[in-house]
Amino acid sequence: MRLRFLLILLFIFVCRPTQAAPIAIVAAENFYGDIAQQIGGDRVTVDAILANPNQDPHLFAASPSTARALANAQIVISNGVDYDPWMAKLLSASSVANRQVIVAGDLVHRKPGDNPHIWYDPTTMPVMARAIAAALIAADPNHQVDYARRLDTVLASLEAIDGEIEGIKAGHGGQTVTASEPIFGYMAAALGLQMRDARFQLSVMNDTEPSASDVAAFEQGLRNRSAKIMFFNNQVLDPTITRLLGIAREAGIPVVGISELEPPDTPYQAWMLDTLQSVDAALGLPKK
Repeated sequence: MRLRFLLILLFIFVCRPTQAAPIAIVAAENFYGDIAQQIGGDRVTVDAILANPNQDPHLFAASPSTARALANAQIVISNGVDYDPWMAKLLSASSVANRQVIVAGDLVHRKPGDNPHIWYDPTTMPVMARAIAAALIAADPNHQVDYARRLDTVLASLEAIDGEIEGIKAGHGGQTVTASEPIFGYMAAALGLQMRDARFQLSVMNDTEPSASDVAAFEQGLRNRSAKIMFFNNQVLDPTITRLLGIAREAGIPVVGISELEPPDTPYQAWMLDTLQSVDAALGLPKK
């Protein structure tokens, strides 16, 4: 009798369905990892390499731990457009069967030399969300319905960003703004804002010294209040940018800090909405 009972238990143990291990995802940047987590739910584990908003992403150097994480990843997500060039090098050094690689820049047709901060382009993340969902379904077709349902939720939540953009554009479109570097460039264009001091911004982004004439033009534009907002990278400050921020404040021009990475415990959608609301409040002009 006892033997029969043990055999029954053994049969149940052997025949019960096993839970497949979660899909390992590595994202170069935490905002892409966040969207992957939102779509994957408890079926994925996500490791974001650039996740500290106090870290300058341009100074990042890959470590052995980064390589180990990639070696086990089934899905890898990167920005591309020369923003995270170390990712392509690490991937080429390790071959993993059936690994799927999603490069945002390729999907939105951006190339090296373009402004790489494409996550501030409101058209990028819906494209990325669909690509991530497709990769998850390919890796785990048994949970296709769950991934599709979460994708719909993410796409619906991204529409709130579009609504905020349209509201700001309707109220403030055409206003002139400036920035220390072009992080917010795509979003500023979507908002209908006119961006000045482009040469200065490109110099800072490319780690070259802005020319004296570009610095002088930037300062003059602040002093005569040609710009309604000055955007700056709140992860990277140097003496030149600090001085310009001081001039802006003395002239009564609002300054708005822009982060290259998602703040802790803040979903991508909330991060974008918080930033847009800061822009709306900073403009502070009568609605059209």
